[in-house]
Amino acid sequence: VQLQAFGGGSVQTGGSLRLSCEASGRTFSRYIMGWFRQAPGKEREFVGLINWGGSKYYADSVKGRFTVSRDNAKNTVYLQMNSLKPEDTAIYYCAARDGGYYYAGVGDYEYWGQGTQVTVSS
Repeated sequence: VQLQAFGGGSVQTGGSLRLSCEASGRTFSRYIMGWFRQAPGKEREFVGLINWGGSKYYADSVKGRFTVSRDNAKNTVYLQMNSLKPEDTAIYYCAARDGGYYYAGVGDYEYWGQGTQVTVSS
């Protein structure tokens, strides 16, 4: 599986961005698709995920502001980010895992996209 993330950019506090991640392969619908982020000098951290059944989970820091969705017909997962804050500034990565229900650890995912930069200015 190859993943390609795009849609990052620079916004002001309170703004919105939508990230997309396109996946190759014919079994996309059974994958857990996760979003992670890594800020300078920090470890990569879980942001949210959507599993094969459509269930969604989020980190506490983004609940109510970020929404993960997927379009299996397009092999694409999205991360809609609203009410952005400067602390959301990071490189955002999409990741895929074949099967399972809920996984929020970096080591739980088999495939990773290249990352896309999100910068939120105050």
